Amino acid sequence: MAIEHRSSLFPYLFSPVSEDTKKPAPLVLFLHGARDRGHDLNVLLKWGLPRFVNESSPLPYFFAAPQLPEGQTWVDREADVIALLDNLIASEAINPSRVILSGFSLGTAGAWHIAASHPGRFAGLVAVSGRVPTTLELNQLAALKEIPIQIFQGGKDEKLSLEDTQQIVNTLRELGGKVDFTIFPEGDHFIADEVYTDSKLQQWFVSQGLRQASVVS
Repeated sequence: MAIEHRSSLFPYLFSPVSEDTKKPAPLVLFLHGARDRGHDLNVLLKWGLPRFVNESSPLPYFFAAPQLPEGQTWVDREADVIALLDNLIASEAINPSRVILSGFSLGTAGAWHIAASHPGRFAGLVAVSGRVPTTLELNQLAALKEIPIQIFQGGKDEKLSLEDTQQIVNTLRELGGKVDFTIFPEGDHFIADEVYTDSKLQQWFVSQGLRQASVVS
């Protein structure tokens, strides 16, 4: 069950880890898409990962999903996302070496930017229906080579080019990155339900870990 929280940084949804976990657990930090901006956290619960978490039994990871006001982007709020992450690690039994960052659409652009700017903070990146910001330079992409990355895209997504995404995948692999690229042949832009309910991805969330925890950017 996802619980609403309000902080000085963002309103956000939060779900605790399953009660039978005795040691620090992973955190999945989710950045939503453009149409879910606003001041009503309930809109996040209508689909995708927030709905899956909300409707599931207690999961083996913590979950947090902040919400942007209208007109803002995650790139604009990079520092606040990291500050929220720090606050959660300080207040919950979260393993800082097992934080997964995931985004959908606008949130994917933010996830790419934030992970590339703070690569030591994340044990994995999940990018769904979103492009890499054109502002990211090659050296910033190179910083992602230590982070396992999962990319998901619909084959009939009119907002994104499969060729452009494949080029990013190729670039990351050439830099030594570990990237899995999954295409849903019949999928459009809105594939989040199919992506996040997959049991293999859910297992992947809890199987990643940094070689050495880094809690300072």
